[in-house]
Amino acid sequence: MRVEVLHIQECPSWREAGARLEVALAEAGMDAPVEYRFLETSADLVGTAFAGSPTIVVDGADLFPVAEPVQELACRVYVTPAGLRGMPDTGQLVAALRALPA
Repeated sequence: MRVEVLHIQECPSWREAGARLEVALAEAGMDAPVEYRFLETSADLVGTAFAGSPTIVVDGADLFPVAEPVQELACRVYVTPAGLRGMPDTGQLVAALRALPA
């Protein structure tokens, strides 16, 4: 399983999202390293599932899919139990990871 955090420099939540993702992977019983991919230009978005920074991708697919990937470098907002936030909470990450096909 390949797990990535796609991010841009302007959105600082990617670091915390990655830390939460590492905890969620452990809680879900999944042993996979988290990779970080820094996107600098719109050309970097080609062929990715980027939907704003941070986008959490498992095997090339957005863990929290949206209608379409974005074509610009932008921050992402997630709907969480605490309201709109710059990243999903750990519980959401665990649930999404456990919902992945085996």
